[in-house]
Amino acid sequence: MDDLSEHIEKLRTEYRRIFIETVKLLEAEVLSFRPENFSGEIFEYYENNSAGRVWQNSVLNYLRSVYYPQIIELQAEINDMRKKYSCSGCGACCKLAVSEFSPAELKQKAQNGDKFAKQFIQIFIPYETIEEVKTIYPEYLKLLSEQKETGYYFYHCPKVTDDNRCPDYENRPQICRDFPDNSAAFLPLTCGYCDWKERTELLYLKLTAMSEVASFYLENLNKLHK
Repeated sequence: MDDLSEHIEKLRTEYRRIFIETVKLLEAEVLSFRPENFSGEIFEYYENNSAGRVWQNSVLNYLRSVYYPQIIELQAEINDMRKKYSCSGCGACCKLAVSEFSPAELKQKAQNGDKFAKQFIQIFIPYETIEEVKTIYPEYLKLLSEQKETGYYFYHCPKVTDDNRCPDYENRPQICRDFPDNSAAFLPLTCGYCDWKERTELLYLKLTAMSEVASFYLENLNKLHK
């Protein structure tokens, strides 16, 4: 996929469509629980045992017992499909790890107990120049430039060999085993998970939309009765 800018615009358009559709579907479910002849709104404050409170509790129960299990099932489907693919040994993920956090910030996060940051700084070191990065995944650097994205830091594993081998592959850290951990990740064509990404990308967008909309309802309903 050479033109990443074009692809990301398509993803954004598709996600907007999926998000709007997800909102409408969940709104319909929420309204289906509203008591007959009740005219209140879902995010209003209602006293205990009132019709409005019963409605809100029904929605909360639906989200927890029905909607979230659907999200978990969708995530499991994506994960199961991932198991059909494996690393191609291209070395791209070893030679280019991107983070919004600087080395100092990652170190601080690790000291504060962030497990991902702790693993990350144990594996990766920052590149000294941007020119080194361009040789690994030039399409991605081009995307960041075209999208005017800034504030990213580029890292690499100093242990990977010239022929893209990991000298301790069997004992590689969990973050290496899990990559790529979502279908929205940008992967070079050399990656063995490209086909998985293409097959599950829309499922991941649906999963993300469902999670965001459900979280919005949960957070706002719980705030009303703290």
